[in-house]
Amino acid sequence: MSLAELQTVGAASEALAGQGYLADRPLALAVSLAVSLEQPLLLEGEAGVGKTEVARALAAASGARLIRLQCHEGIDLHHAVYDWDY
Repeated sequence: MSLAELQTVGAASEALAGQGYLADRPLALAVSLAVSLEQPLLLEGEAGVGKTEVARALAAASGARLIRLQCHEGIDLHHAVYDWDY
């Protein structure tokens, strides 16, 4: 499934479910809006709530490559770019 096909809440929910991630409606809406608007989806939350799993499921469903950036307090653009070896 391509990213373009994830532009509806139902399609986003089905795509994530197909990868074993059961998303509630607000998360499926956020995913579909991010895809439709071609904007990043920024997830915030405590450790272990499933932020990385959403990314993995979305990447797998769309055939995209997952690039993970571990964010933490104090990280800035220069550190992020250096970490990626840009």
